Amino acid sequence: MQVIPVLDLLDGHVVRAVRGDRTAYRPIQSLLTAASEPLPIARALLATSGASTLYIADLGAILQRGAHAPVLATLRAALPGIELWLDAGYADYASMRALFDHIDAITQRDAPAAHHHSLATLVPVFGTESLRDRHALHTAQAAGLAPILSLDQRNGELLAATSLERSSAWWPSRVIAMTLDQVGSYAGPDLDTFERIRASAAPHTTVIGAGGIRNRADLGAAAGTGAAAWLVASALHDRQISVAHAQTS
Repeated sequence: MQVIPVLDLLDGHVVRAVRGDRTAYRPIQSLLTAASEPLPIARALLATSGASTLYIADLGAILQRGAHAPVLATLRAALPGIELWLDAGYADYASMRALFDHIDAITQRDAPAAHHHSLATLVPVFGTESLRDRHALHTAQAAGLAPILSLDQRNGELLAATSLERSSAWWPSRVIAMTLDQVGSYAGPDLDTFERIRASAAPHTTVIGAGGIRNRADLGAAAGTGAAAWLVASALHDRQISVAHAQTS
């Protein structure tokens, strides 16, 4: 099972999640680095997890307080070979495309000599909390963007900005079982929700878990459900798990 580190951005800072309650998020204090800027923290997370993927939640965009486009452009230029899974509260394909184009414009302005192959790859994550047009996933797929769907859960219920078809027929090939209550909770992973979503997914669908991982034992339990990957932040920042654990889970 792959460990995918998470970077939460809010008001220009990397913040620590607290049970998905964004009003309680505060600037990160990490044992991985004394730095507080997004880029060194991103590098530290990737190094300690051994991952080639970084999940970014742009909470400013999700809360409609403004996306961190310059920060995202910096990360894209500075992390070649990395996949950046970006959840920025897209309501539809047009809003996703607008942000990606904005990031491209900043990158070209600030790093005009950078070649496309030397940039990190941006992958859109559409969260049901914000998504208003499920056809956005098909449009993004047709544009070659390999979109991911985040099934945002709170208190056992799907958070949905609009009515969504209950079957999994419209899901893309990768889906995240996002239990917001568990994010930053140190309460253990929500395996029941993960297994329920995995059972309802099509056979070809890759299901990824999120939240609650405390230690190596939790990684093993999550891997035992058949999860392809799990999103992790706090346990990495607190040095409760490392690349050795991630590679053996």
